[in-house]
Amino acid sequence: MPVITLPDGSTRHYDRAVTLLEVAESIGPGLAKAALAGRIDGKLVDLSRVIENDAQVALVTGKDADGLEVIRHSTAHLLAQAVKALFPTAQVTIGPVVDNGFYYDFAYERPFTPEDLVAIEKEMEALAAQALPVRRQVMPRDEAAEFFLKQGEAYKAEIIRDIPADQDISLYGQGDFIDLCRGPHVPDTGKLKAFKLMKIAGAYWRGDPKNEMLQRIYGTAWADKKDLKDYLHRLEEAERRDHRKIGKTLDLFHLQEEAPGMVFWHPKGWVLWQVVEQYMRSVFRTNGYEEIRTPLVVSRTLWEKSGHWDKFQSEMFTTNSEERDYAIKPMNCPCHIQVYNQGLKSYRDLPLRLAEFGACHRNELSGVLHGLMRVRGFTQDDAHIFCAETQIQDEVSRFIDLLHKVYADFGFDKVLVKLSTRPAKRVGSDEVWDKAEAALETALNSKGIAFQLQPGEGAFYGPKIEFSLSDCLDRVWQCGTIQVDFSMPERLGAAYVAEDGAKHTPVMLHRAILGSMERFIGILIEHFAGYFPLWLAPVQAVVMNITDSQAGYVEALAGELARHGFRVETDLRNEKIGFKIREHSMQRVPYLLIVGDKEVESRTVSLRTQKGKDLGSFEWPELIRLLTEEAATRAVAQ
Repeated sequence: MPVITLPDGSTRHYDRAVTLLEVAESIGPGLAKAALAGRIDGKLVDLSRVIENDAQVALVTGKDADGLEVIRHSTAHLLAQAVKALFPTAQVTIGPVVDNGFYYDFAYERPFTPEDLVAIEKEMEALAAQALPVRRQVMPRDEAAEFFLKQGEAYKAEIIRDIPADQDISLYGQGDFIDLCRGPHVPDTGKLKAFKLMKIAGAYWRGDPKNEMLQRIYGTAWADKKDLKDYLHRLEEAERRDHRKIGKTLDLFHLQEEAPGMVFWHPKGWVLWQVVEQYMRSVFRTNGYEEIRTPLVVSRTLWEKSGHWDKFQSEMFTTNSEERDYAIKPMNCPCHIQVYNQGLKSYRDLPLRLAEFGACHRNELSGVLHGLMRVRGFTQDDAHIFCAETQIQDEVSRFIDLLHKVYADFGFDKVLVKLSTRPAKRVGSDEVWDKAEAALETALNSKGIAFQLQPGEGAFYGPKIEFSLSDCLDRVWQCGTIQVDFSMPERLGAAYVAEDGAKHTPVMLHRAILGSMERFIGILIEHFAGYFPLWLAPVQAVVMNITDSQAGYVEALAGELARHGFRVETDLRNEKIGFKIREHSMQRVPYLLIVGDKEVESRTVSLRTQKGKDLGSFEWPELIRLLTEEAATRAVAQ
């Protein structure tokens, strides 16, 4: 008879085989009511699964990540059931869980409308209210294919035919609706209490443009209505903060069809770029990096030697000149090795840290381009550290500290860390990969940094640590990375003379903090909603007059601020002061400096923040001291 071991180490003995639900009921009615699924010896299964032997068991509720996935998976089936109830001739295809929700693709003779979406969601609510039991059954493959063909579900039958003939097929039913699925699912539709359909999009069957176009319905689902409400609020806030809209409002940049995925930076946007770049340049300079510049177009032969041609040829922009093939560089690392290779290096030269604001281009599909967040032309705050194997730990540790300092200066305090290990397709021996992975893991452990392991997600030449920052909406953006590479330096002939007089191959650490400059600026725009801290703002202050008689005083004050390094503009237009204040507030200028006759007489200025707070009057030295201190400390905008 089974002995069940729970996550806390306690055990429960049963005199017969039991289901997961019965285990939950034996623990307590509260858990039985909240349970959605469970894990038996680590495998996620339905509550109806029978336990016949001793096992490690964990119950899963809506508070668990697994539980949320089960909810979303089950809600996708609820969507399909509702569509079939309202549109019986629609064919059901696939419906996976995605970030924050799910989608389901349908084949139907006409496009679904927004009104259809409302009706489908209403039908889903009615089906959920019935608390229909969800049942699992298993069929032989060919029998399952025939079953779906008789139902008029040709797409499901096609999916099943791709499954090996000796495998049984699991089906899930609720009411009169039956779908192909591996599961697990909630025990009944009454567990699905918080969902919303979001939008309709087109999608090719199996993602192949040669196949027919289907209709994709996206939805979101959560454990309770509060979580759903919070998510929808975050979506509204994300829409308000969309960097493309703010970029247009603040006249920072634009994109156009003649250069897809390439950014046209306007004067104010380029000021923002330069502030970020110059800050990073100071970081390079004070942390032992030497800045270099490498060519944009490089011969195919170098990319073949480095291994990139075989792996990334389809993502490269290529050209030909005088019967020779070239590629616009998609990354900087092979070129940095060419700089390293100029002149014989000694162990005394290591570590050698070479940095570049490297312009790269990748031939991304047009369908995935998204403002500054996904582009074809981008610039990396890239650097490569050439070091001896014994120096890896110190260099990785130094980099981790530096990365956290940089993120904090930009206002990001929450950093998530992942360690990605060897992929199936890779270069280098297992022994080399063992050393590289151990080096990164040891560095993280020595600093007491919690991390998530990502097996198989490393680069083809080495493992990596990925650093993701969390913004004000708790969205996660992967930006920084450091990668240990034993292979590429050897492939491209890098060497140094060690203490024993012999030549050795250096280890190459690929590292970036911001990642893509374009993307990071997009993140900054959305994180601050365009209300940049003083040190980042393209225009830090606007000095404006009330009447023409203060024009000379305004110009003098603006000149004094400019001499102290501030980015300042004047507004001497013949407009009412309220109009000027509103306009520059909408432009999100950190400080509005207002001058009237009283200010001229007292040699002061009236100061307002971009959010409308009146800070009172300041004499010039006091004002300059206030702004200087705020810019120096990189304080968040008021």
